[in-house]
Amino acid sequence: MTRLSNYFLKTLREDPADAEVASHKLLVRAGYIRRQAPGIFAWLPLGLRVKAKLEQIIREEMAAAGAHEVHFPALLPREPYEVTGRWDEYGEALFRLQDRHGADYLLAPTHEEAFTLLVKDIVTSYKDLPLTIYQIQDKYRDEARPRAGLLRGREFTMKDAYSFDATDEGLDASYQLQRDAYERIFQRLGLEYAIVSADAGAMGGSKSEEFLLPTPIGEDTFVRSAGGYAANVEAYQTAVPESLPLDGPEPLVYDSPDTPTIETLVAHTNAVLTREDGREWTAADTLKNVVLAVTPIAGEQAGERTLVVVGLPGDRDADMKRAEVAFAGSEVEPATAEDLAKHPGLVKGYIGPGSKSQGGAVLGLEGTTGIRYLLDPRVVPGTVWVTGANEHEKHVAHLMAGRDFDADGVADIANVRDGDPAPDGSGPVTLERGMEIGHVFQLGRKYAEALGLKVLDENGKLVTVTMGSYGIGVTRILAILAELHHDDRGLVWPVSVAPFDVHLVATGKDPVVFEVAETLAETLVAAGVEVLFDDRPKVSPGVKFGDAELLGMPRVIVVGRDAADGFAEVWDRAAGTKDRVAIAEVPALFSA
Repeated sequence: MTRLSNYFLKTLREDPADAEVASHKLLVRAGYIRRQAPGIFAWLPLGLRVKAKLEQIIREEMAAAGAHEVHFPALLPREPYEVTGRWDEYGEALFRLQDRHGADYLLAPTHEEAFTLLVKDIVTSYKDLPLTIYQIQDKYRDEARPRAGLLRGREFTMKDAYSFDATDEGLDASYQLQRDAYERIFQRLGLEYAIVSADAGAMGGSKSEEFLLPTPIGEDTFVRSAGGYAANVEAYQTAVPESLPLDGPEPLVYDSPDTPTIETLVAHTNAVLTREDGREWTAADTLKNVVLAVTPIAGEQAGERTLVVVGLPGDRDADMKRAEVAFAGSEVEPATAEDLAKHPGLVKGYIGPGSKSQGGAVLGLEGTTGIRYLLDPRVVPGTVWVTGANEHEKHVAHLMAGRDFDADGVADIANVRDGDPAPDGSGPVTLERGMEIGHVFQLGRKYAEALGLKVLDENGKLVTVTMGSYGIGVTRILAILAELHHDDRGLVWPVSVAPFDVHLVATGKDPVVFEVAETLAETLVAAGVEVLFDDRPKVSPGVKFGDAELLGMPRVIVVGRDAADGFAEVWDRAAGTKDRVAIAEVPALFSA
């Protein structure tokens, strides 16, 4: 048994000053982790026990899915990441360092390159495939604002698996095996999850799905419909309406003094222009033209800052996360006053696409500004807008897409709202907050092609291997379980990951109490029950009870003044019950 009298544990009565969420507060106070630096934590014995049990569940399900465990170093050389382009693509999120000889290394944020090169070194024939290998290893990302304890740190533990197949059909099968394994893992942990379509980001590849835990403290927003559609907002694709006839009133330029915002523009336009249909103008009738600065991270144009203008309905705002997806591989931010000063054709507050017949600044295909002009998917030919006239304090009404102005392409960057249609036609969507607990990708041949991973097929011809990638945030899930399973007194671990099955507390000064508790502890251990025995002498019952509630074992057994009569008190922390039970009957509670 494990005795608290000589266990490496120190509990705290006060919350740590930098803790924002319950899991951070409780894991530190209960002696599971200790802060070393922002986003970096040391693991103490209790924390390691929970982590090991969580990892064991993952290992069991990986084995059931046919995956084999390996282990890579966290410190890796620059060259493979440079070949795949990710040395630059990761930007400031990558921890870079040099050895004493000046060679570049990194602390791995993910291990696609290492897995690919290992398989390249060993596998030569399609007969060796399909193959899935995985590791449970620490990862490193230089988060700008690490927060919420283990939920968003700079060092974290992940299970990352990679599948290798000779054919696309094989990849589909391997992907499904891992996806099914993830569902079993989360079900065993009692975690609610939504599987949503996602953007692959720097990972690359085609199909990408996230497992999100619905929670108000989640950093992700996702949408789902009653008909079954679900996607991260970054991956949501706006439904494109049908084009309309190219007829209607000609463009009308009008004075619009002091109207640099959509609100002021709508109010002024209603005061000076009457609509033919009799209703008032609204923000949805206006075309907002957002100027973005786009800077490629890698490639020949890396570091070259250019401007792009995106026209979107005035009742929408630009979502910068969706913009990062639309301009993948680049840093994206709103243009600054300095950016606009370099382009006099962009009149702040009065920017518009310009009319084909207009002599002023024109954006789009035949534009005079040299700036790319992109449109929201809703701005289809035949739609009519009120927008800037590219002159100070002037706007234009009745400007028709496809007739009066063109664009260089589409950029789906507008914010998503409750009630927007699901792109698959399954009804309106609702927005929810969620936290990523797993992510599965069909990487395809991106990394295999870059690093030369080929095998001989059944005809003796070299073919490029296709890959899948599957990640689970181990330490994040541990923190999530702490978030979900606690009360106002402390942690309440699920049985599946609790560091011990039972917390046995001996209270009082009578030696008989400690003798009875010792015997009970030995009996439970002999029956395979993991026991944390609070045998500390000269510690008050109140302190012992407070620690038992804070540490969070599923059951607490108190052997105290009723011990001489053969009774103990059994607490079920999850149910919140405390029952008087005969000591002789206590072992039977753990045999069911």
